[in-house]
Amino acid sequence: MNCAIIMAAGKGSRMKVNKNKQFILIKDKPILAYTIEKFEKSSLIDEIVLVASEDEVDYCKREIVYKYNFTKVTKVVSGGSERQKSVMKGLKAVKNADIVLIHDGARPFVSSRIIEDGIRYAKIYGGAACGVEPKDTIKVKDRNGFSEKTLNRNELFCVQTPQCFKYDLIFDAHIKAEKDGILATDDTAVFEMAKNKVYLYEGSYNNLKITTPDDLYAAENLIDKGC
Repeated sequence: MNCAIIMAAGKGSRMKVNKNKQFILIKDKPILAYTIEKFEKSSLIDEIVLVASEDEVDYCKREIVYKYNFTKVTKVVSGGSERQKSVMKGLKAVKNADIVLIHDGARPFVSSRIIEDGIRYAKIYGGAACGVEPKDTIKVKDRNGFSEKTLNRNELFCVQTPQCFKYDLIFDAHIKAEKDGILATDDTAVFEMAKNKVYLYEGSYNNLKITTPDDLYAAENLIDKGC
């Protein structure tokens, strides 16, 4: 069984709005609804667990899950004080999954191909994450603000979500991180700290995370294009 855990507990302060950015409407539909819909429509996804802020669980159920009739969403659970703790709550809510896909709620343009590839590679390698090569040259900056060196763009990878894993491996990795008091930036880092390797596969530049007001304009254009 394949389960998607969709992370919707973040507030997104960079959006400069007085509500969770994932509830912002784009063409009269919340960002989060677009995201869930991609996994709802995938024939390979059996279950969806939604992780929301504690004070937004009921709102998510009423205004997202029930309103848009997302039948694959089996649970809406409250998140923790940090993303890593929120993921752990999502993992604990999953039942009998072989593969889990952990995805940002504010990343609504994930394609069916990315979902399918993630599941396939997670089955082969245990862990996989999609992403893209950076378009810009990446510099390392020193503490005084000067360029220290230029990194080889061909060796760099901008990781996106979903990040896909065999359930037992990512669950054990999170247990270990919790026990050791380790906080990581994302789930691939947690996975790697437990001595696992992550296979990196091709994502899409369209698979953007809506973070700033400028991203909303890009999102509208992508929806117009049918992404």
